[in-house]
Amino acid sequence: MIKTSFPSLSTLGVLGAMTFASHCAAAPASAVQFYGIVDVAYRHTSNEGSADNPGQSLKQMVGGGMSQSRWGLNITENLGGGVKVLANVESRFGTDTGATYYGLPGAYFQQSWVGLQHRWGRLTLGRQYNVLFDLVTSTYPSYPYSPYMDAYKPEMGFALGARQDNLIKYTSEVGPLRGAVQYSFGEKSPLGGKTVGAYVRYASNGWSAGTAYQHYVAASGKKLRAWTLGGAYTAGAWYFNVGYGKNKVDLLTSPIDLALLAAVWQGNTSGGFAGPAFLAANQRELYKAGIGYQMTPRLNLGAHYFHAQQSGRTPAADARANFFTLAADYAFTKRTDAYVAADHTRLQGNNVSLTNTAGVENGAKRRTGFTIGLRHRF
Repeated sequence: MIKTSFPSLSTLGVLGAMTFASHCAAAPASAVQFYGIVDVAYRHTSNEGSADNPGQSLKQMVGGGMSQSRWGLNITENLGGGVKVLANVESRFGTDTGATYYGLPGAYFQQSWVGLQHRWGRLTLGRQYNVLFDLVTSTYPSYPYSPYMDAYKPEMGFALGARQDNLIKYTSEVGPLRGAVQYSFGEKSPLGGKTVGAYVRYASNGWSAGTAYQHYVAASGKKLRAWTLGGAYTAGAWYFNVGYGKNKVDLLTSPIDLALLAAVWQGNTSGGFAGPAFLAANQRELYKAGIGYQMTPRLNLGAHYFHAQQSGRTPAADARANFFTLAADYAFTKRTDAYVAADHTRLQGNNVSLTNTAGVENGAKRRTGFTIGLRHRF
């Protein structure tokens, strides 16, 4: 990942936003909203050392504990007749360093799309969230006040990267039903990227449920297929959610294909699977269940359990993982909150391992983390 200095680019972005906003000020039908999140946390994790000494712990400041820090622009123009033009650009950054966060080489905006909206639905084009991410975060998120915890998010390891380049997406809503379809162009990218997918969800009277499917074609022609389904229920101060996700892939052998799979499946924030079993696996499944309780108007408590398993054409691919999380969030105001969370990872299998601070497997099969942070939204 190439990191770009945030201050210089943000200066250009703010100047551009000011120029655009001054232009739109002359057109009463246009509106520009500047928004963002600034989140920073202290995180302590165990078993982060090398293979020779895996028991070393790691203490660090992370530039996003509950949420990825970001800034963005939402743009709306009313064309009349119920038709609106919409646009969004959004950049992610690490509050700890000010550098761009999770960016692709040469990429600055994690979302960059434009679209049209009418009573029949919304059509958007550009880099944006895929249908898997849309469904999970809107229908059965892990936390009602934040779809997932950025520092530890096993559920996001099944969303095929969450965002997609060159994406066309159509979304329509009728009463309690909402659905969307997507298509993206591969454009002969080294990692591929041609996709097709869809989701449907129902939400009413505290209940929400839905299912989604996405099909991804790598540059080699090999395919990744992903499904998810789940639901949630809110009753007074209580919140319950359950979900299931499955990724199935063709046998990947080329370094480029394996790099694609690593980008989707690996990473300590989404479970930390590594080792020989990773290369042998062609299927992963995840089961999740969570509960939340709003103890007071300001204090939210939550607990979640995730079980993941992978398999392949040989027993060498078999592995299991259990993930546990506990979190408490206190809202000082509607915009500022503080949180504390604990998480635990436990892997099972002879050929699977956690990775260390350098992203290299170190043989450890257990890890415990503690996170405490502060978040402001504007």
